[in-house]
Amino acid sequence: MINITTYLGLFIVAFGAATILPFQSEPVLVGLLVLDKFPVPELIVVASAGNILGAVCNWVLGRCIDRFQHKVWFPVKNSSLERASGWYRRYGRWSLLLSWMPLFGDALTVIAGVLREPLWSFLVLVTVAKTGRYLVLAAAMLGRKAAIGF
Repeated sequence: MINITTYLGLFIVAFGAATILPFQSEPVLVGLLVLDKFPVPELIVVASAGNILGAVCNWVLGRCIDRFQHKVWFPVKNSSLERASGWYRRYGRWSLLLSWMPLFGDALTVIAGVLREPLWSFLVLVTVAKTGRYLVLAAAMLGRKAAIGF
């Protein structure tokens, strides 16, 4: 039962980190990696799934931006939207490879919805970016543990 609760908690934090909630998923993932009680691939899959689905929520918000942009709870400020829009217009869909970045990446995922990026290409690029971040983080943690003799 504790495994399901742990994985659900990681999923929720990773989901929230990609949306309007002020969460950070990296410390939770690192903490679970340090515990060394859970398979690393499972942790990466759960964190990635939550973060990717959170980004899809942002994409949907972007598609519906006219209705939501001026709401208090809207996840991205106008200045971030404008900056992300400039990046997106300049670099196109490839800018989604930066979707792992805090705040700015969230704005990119909203802009992708605003600019009607097809869901399939959005999912491919966001999956590469967000899963890649977790893979690098896990590799760094595992390398550090091996270097200090854990």
